[in-house]
Amino acid sequence: MPPSPSRTPAKPSGLDCRLAVLGSDVRLTPHRREVFEVLASSTDHPTAYDILDRVKSRSPGISLATVYNCLEHLTTAGLIKLVHLERGQSRYCANLHEHVHFHCESCGKVIDAHPVTDFDPAKFWNLPAGTKVTRTDLAIHGTCSACAAKS
Repeated sequence: MPPSPSRTPAKPSGLDCRLAVLGSDVRLTPHRREVFEVLASSTDHPTAYDILDRVKSRSPGISLATVYNCLEHLTTAGLIKLVHLERGQSRYCANLHEHVHFHCESCGKVIDAHPVTDFDPAKFWNLPAGTKVTRTDLAIHGTCSACAAKS
């Protein structure tokens, strides 16, 4: 007989899975969990202000300073990525798979772009001898399909 709904174990969240991999060094507060959950459910690479707007409905007492502190902690712990696009506001990304960011210069949208085949940056780029690539931060700029269709 299947377990009753009250006894069915909860499916671990993406954050719980990442924490299990990282170990117990990461202290997870309710605000950090809320900020992570907002990022994990977003594909638009929100800014700290965007995240504050989305978290406020769940945690009305949260401040912008707290959001920044949560983002700093989650980034340092390796749970999220910080995305810099030239001189714009920092954005955040919960997608930890190898990818680059496509930035539409017309509307400002940021879209994840994944490699179509296995990608080894050390073999693709002409890097100095003896270097070791630990991560790739790359933005591709252009016009998204929606903006291109308008022109």
